[in-house]
Amino acid sequence: MLFLTFFIGIILNAMGYIPPGNINLTVAQLAINKGMRQVWYFILSFSCVEVFFTFGMMRFARWAMSDINPNEAVSEVRLSTLVDCFMIVMFLVMGTITWKNRKKVPKTNNTKEDKRSGSVLYGLILGVLNPVQIPFWLFFGNYVILHQWIETDYLSLVIFSLGSGVGSTLALYLYAHFATYIQEKFALSSLIINKSIAIFLFALAAYLVIKQAIVIL
Repeated sequence: MLFLTFFIGIILNAMGYIPPGNINLTVAQLAINKGMRQVWYFILSFSCVEVFFTFGMMRFARWAMSDINPNEAVSEVRLSTLVDCFMIVMFLVMGTITWKNRKKVPKTNNTKEDKRSGSVLYGLILGVLNPVQIPFWLFFGNYVILHQWIETDYLSLVIFSLGSGVGSTLALYLYAHFATYIQEKFALSSLIINKSIAIFLFALAAYLVIKQAIVIL
């Protein structure tokens, strides 16, 4: 069960970094301008903050959902259905934004700062100042708790948070590695990537729609 908890933490947080945003595009910029060593300093410091942030948000989600039955009806609608409906809207919004921005590429600068402390500090600052993760964990944290995918004791939440840190590390490393691999053709590849991301998000929304339709029928 703890292994599954760890794995869910990896998948869930990695999924959160799929859409292009300030964090993964910053990683791509570092990879292109400063190299993979500086990227690793940034990613590891950022992911350490992510572990503590995830634990705090999951504790809050546990407290918020501790007295709620996922099958309890609110105005004759199950809470788990309401959560799925919110996620459908979220996936559609994220997919639409990604599709509209599919032709945009990250802006880079020519700064040649190679100090390890600079990348570490940068990662720590962005780890703390990452407001996008607050609504993400509020709703996805509630989702995994509502569906009883993870336990909510301290050990399970610690394991889940460690998985979250690994998930962000893997996702951001893939962004950095891909950025260096296609550095000279980044604009074209960014278009293809963003289209794929948008289609994936729309597919997730469609899956939840079909799931709720089956439940209703």
